[in-house]
Amino acid sequence: MTSAPPTDGERFSRILDIMRQLRSPHGCPWDREQTHASLLPSFTEELYEFIEAVDDQNDSAMRDELGDLLLHIVFQAQIAAERGAFSISDVLECLAAKLIRRHPHVFGSAKFSSPAEVLHNWEQLKKQEHAHSTRSSLVDGIPRHLPALAKARKVQHRVQKVGFDWNNVDEALAKVDEELHELRTAIAAGNAPHITEELGDLLFAIVNVARFLNVEPERALHHTVEKFIRRFRQIEAELAAHGKSPQQSSLAEMDAIWNRIKHHEKSSRHSHSSSPRKTSSSAPEQ
Repeated sequence: MTSAPPTDGERFSRILDIMRQLRSPHGCPWDREQTHASLLPSFTEELYEFIEAVDDQNDSAMRDELGDLLLHIVFQAQIAAERGAFSISDVLECLAAKLIRRHPHVFGSAKFSSPAEVLHNWEQLKKQEHAHSTRSSLVDGIPRHLPALAKARKVQHRVQKVGFDWNNVDEALAKVDEELHELRTAIAAGNAPHITEELGDLLFAIVNVARFLNVEPERALHHTVEKFIRRFRQIEAELAAHGKSPQQSSLAEMDAIWNRIKHHEKSSRHSHSSSPRKTSSSAPEQ
């Protein structure tokens, strides 16, 4: 008779046992010397690797990266348990209580008719939870180490709720023009600290425009960087086909190839968008 496969709880318990063994006096020297802070760089890297797997729609990679993220959560909880601060059981209990508390329409009698109402209620519950905290400002509680573009967007969203905002995207765009002029003035003056400040102001203003257009600035910049990388690799490939490298080529040569690549991409997009599309009558278009 074959034994029943282990339950999710049994699998999770095994991971906890493995982590405790790794951190034990007879475990792994590297694992034993880690701290909450020392693990942060790789913790962040694993998150970005999961995002990449989602972008690539790679289920196998997503599975592996979620495992790596879970490892970090278990690792951090074990370090905290050794300090007597809290355990993984405390983490799980806190999470379960929060999920139930913030979903009264599922676990209680509240009724909401749309995702927007659910989100509004979630925000109200968060405010109640933080009512007795040390937060004194509307912009308190935003993680200090968020990527700058994401942090700017979050700050702007917070203050927008109380009306501290532009009226429309045209006003936000006018601010971009203003900040660009101020940056040019700072560059002309050769004032390095002023240049840094004005460049920051310009980026902040651009994030405001992105928010009005409902565009995630971090993602937009990411896609532009990936596009640049793709095009530059094509430049390298075309030069290599002629026995040359970028170091052996002029800017004019590389720029000419860049423009051909860009023109080809735009032509392909236009052709694709103007071609007739076949849709199924049995299912909505995704």
